[in-house]
Amino acid sequence: MEVLITLGSNIDRERNIQRALAELERHPRLRVLAVSPVYVTPALGADGQPSGQADFANAAVRAETDLEPAALRQALRAIESAMGRVRTQDKFAPRPIDLDLAFYGREIIETEGRSLPDPDVLRFAHVAVPLADVAGEWVHPQTGQTLAEIAAALTNQKVETIR
Repeated sequence: MEVLITLGSNIDRERNIQRALAELERHPRLRVLAVSPVYVTPALGADGQPSGQADFANAAVRAETDLEPAALRQALRAIESAMGRVRTQDKFAPRPIDLDLAFYGREIIETEGRSLPDPDVLRFAHVAVPLADVAGEWVHPQTGQTLAEIAAALTNQKVETIR
C-alpha cells in the first residue's frame, strides 16, 4: 500500500527531521519512495494562528508498506517515543518529532479517533505543500482535488524551504 506520512519538529528541528527520516528508511516494513524538501513554518495554536512557540520544520514522505493503518501508526509512535516525544493533552505542545499518517492509499478510514485522509491536509499549507512535493498527482478521495491543487489553494499561508 502506498502511504503519505508527514513529519514535524520544533525542538532541534533540523536534526530531528533528519533522524526521523533515517528511522523511516531503516524500518523493515516501510520502503521510502520520495522525501519532500524541509519547510519552516510558524507554530500554530488551536485557533490556527501563530502561537509564539519556536517555528516548525515540516516534511513529507511517500512510502510503501504492508502494514495495516493501526500497525503503521503504532510504528510511527514507536519512532516518536524513541526520539523523546511525550504525547500530552496539548496537541499544540512543542515536540522533538511528530509523525502522522496523512493518507493510506486512497482509503477513507476512521480509526483510533483519527480520520484518514488527515483533515489537516485541507486546512494547512505546512501539511499540504510537502505532501504535494512527493505526490502532487495524488487525488484526495473526498474532494477529488490533487494534492498539488490543494497546496496551491493554501498559498496565503507562509512556508519557507530550508533544504
